[in-house]
Amino acid sequence: MFPEISRGNPSLLGWGLAPKRPNAMTPILYSFRRCPYAMRARLAIRSAGIQTELREIVLRDKAPEFLDVSPKATVPVLVTTGQTIEESYDIMLWALRQNDPDDWLQNADHDLIKEADGPFKDALDRTKYAVRFEDADPEVEREKANTFLRKITSQLNPYLGGSKPNLTDMAILPFVRQFANIDRARFDADHTGLKSWLDEFLTSDQFQAIMTKYPKWQSGDFATKFPVAHQSA
Repeated sequence: MFPEISRGNPSLLGWGLAPKRPNAMTPILYSFRRCPYAMRARLAIRSAGIQTELREIVLRDKAPEFLDVSPKATVPVLVTTGQTIEESYDIMLWALRQNDPDDWLQNADHDLIKEADGPFKDALDRTKYAVRFEDADPEVEREKANTFLRKITSQLNPYLGGSKPNLTDMAILPFVRQFANIDRARFDADHTGLKSWLDEFLTSDQFQAIMTKYPKWQSGDFATKFPVAHQSA
């Protein structure tokens, strides 16, 4: 099953958060709730238990402070002491290399993640947003995506990480969710071997915790802490 943050790790505080270095700034995470790239960044930050200040961005009305730190103007972006990280996968690695209580980095398949981020995501976009691409045939693009999905189905055991989810699962699942939502009935019919894997993720506490709705951030707002500190059961 998809686990909660480990609470027995001696490197974690009582609230399940990683200890903060003296005089270090609280990292700022610019995010957008429904973006799959931002989802996976939040998943890793939550798993690592690193406290951030979350700033929810509205893509049609981006805050000038966000544009100042990220000229490419895409989420997520993490701003921390001495660096700005603009790629979601790099944010995941940044968080987990500091604290990895659930061993997400163990046996991670970086090549499979790269394939998901490249050919699969390209086919996904050209299926979901076919009208944006003059040469896109959504059925051809769907089949390209399906080829990748059949590949990962053959690798589930029962997770891509083996006996428990790891970075590979968490980096790919938000995009599988996005593809499935194009036509969920068709996805379920075409990919019966992925249905339980995806549904378990969607109903997990982990996923629910990163999908909290926040208002659009603007300068002067009170800081929104993410992840929200919570007591163990």
